[in-house]
Order: sequence, then C-alpha cells, then structure tokens
Amino acid sequence: MMVQFGTGIAAAYPAVVQIDGQAINLANQADALRALTAAARLRVGFSFFTLNLDHLVKRRTDAGFRAAYARATFVSADGAPVVRLCRHKAPQIERATGADIVGPLCAAAAAQGLGVYLFGASGASLARAAAVLRDRHPGLIIAGAEAPPLGFDPRSAAADAAADRIAASGAHIALIALGAPRQEIFADRALARCPQVGFACIGAALDFISGEQVRAPKLFQKMGVEWLWRLAGNPRRLAARYWQCAVLLADLAIVLPLRQRLAGVTPH
Repeated sequence: MMVQFGTGIAAAYPAVVQIDGQAINLANQADALRALTAAARLRVGFSFFTLNLDHLVKRRTDAGFRAAYARATFVSADGAPVVRLCRHKAPQIERATGADIVGPLCAAAAAQGLGVYLFGASGASLARAAAVLRDRHPGLIIAGAEAPPLGFDPRSAAADAAADRIAASGAHIALIALGAPRQEIFADRALARCPQVGFACIGAALDFISGEQVRAPKLFQKMGVEWLWRLAGNPRRLAARYWQCAVLLADLAIVLPLRQRLAGVTPH
C-alpha cells in the first residue's frame, strides 16, 4: 500500500513512489524548491529529508530514524542508486540533494525576504558559509548561525533549547547540517516543538560552501558515483558503510524482485 503524506501543504505533494517502505513525494529539485519556499512563505513548518542508500540502511536498524522519516513532510531522492530504484515505478523521479538545494533555496529566500538559520558544521565553517551565501545572494537574511557542541544529542534538552533559539530568531527556514541520522532526528523533534519553522536537512552542504570539505567533481556527480570520490578520500571510515549500502542495493534491486516474482506478487 502506498504511504501518503500528511495534511496541509504537504497534501499538495502526495507520495510519488515508495522504496523499502519509505515514500518519496518530491520528484525533483524544482518540486523541492517550490514546496519548501511555499511552506516557508506561509509560515507552515516542515521537515525535508533527502533519501539515499545510507539512510535506507539506517531506517532498517534505527527505530527513531525510521519514525522521523515516517513523519517527514517532504522527501526527495538523493543518490543515483535510489533514483534508479525509483525509475521503473516513477520515471519522473530525479536526483534532488541537500547540497544542491541550498543555493536555489537561499536565492529564493533572499528574493522573498525569508530568514534562514544555519545549524551544524563548525563555527569557522558556518562563518565562512554565511559570508559566501550573503555574497552570492544579496539581501539574504541569515537570522542566526549555531555550531552545536561535539556529541550533540538531537533528543536532548539541549536540542530543544537549540530549536527554541531557531524559532526565536524569526527564521523561516533552518538549514540543518549534522549528518544522518542526527539531523533528521533533530529536524523531526524541532518541528514538533516549532511548527512555524521549516527544517531542511542538507548534510555537508555548508562545509562544501565554506570550503571545509571538497565535493566530488561534476563528472562524478553526473555519473552518479560521488560515493566513489568520498570513499577514496576516507576509505577506513566509509568502507563498512558503503558495503552495507551495496548489500541493501542488491537486496532491493535483485533479491526482492526475484522473491516477488517467485511468489507471484506484482511489485508496486
């Protein structure tokens, strides 16, 4: 059965496709930009997650992460493997990543007078990212910027206090750069507490903007192998993670369809 999203503005973006029990309701970056800015203008809070293979792995083992995803207002497909898994069911699905949405979202925010709050990364990276974003998008209102301490717990009283500071700043949109699963869990909890703010999870986007990290070259992005660039840069930390992703991809792309065919089940 197809999972449907909530009421209100999200109802305008019903689920397009479902992967491993998780619905996606934003088909591409244009949809994401339109949905997020429309909600922000109306002061309707939201959570925006970008689904990739690592998130699918974490959903299977982390009940809190899975619950946060189930409550997400908006979900896009992030990562070429997820897009390919979607394509036979929903050919209109295109990649829409957190890193790619930040520029267009800040441009729209500057044009419409929407305040943006930066949360995550490090203090130095936030300062540089804020300067770059203001330079690229004249008139952009950066309502605040905060680097949480090492070991930040997205389920803690400190997280609630951070959410309150974001809301008190007057920001319409908070860009959350904590990495999964912390950013999604924080966004889900913060939205329940601050329903007038939109929380967009953007991974390492602020570090890319500040120059703290280097994103994969355009060719790698176009070929859908950014993971290979990241793996080459940090094999010890990422090898196990990408092995789990590969196993899950094989399960979803090969084992599950075969099992369904043998059982006479039509994939949906």
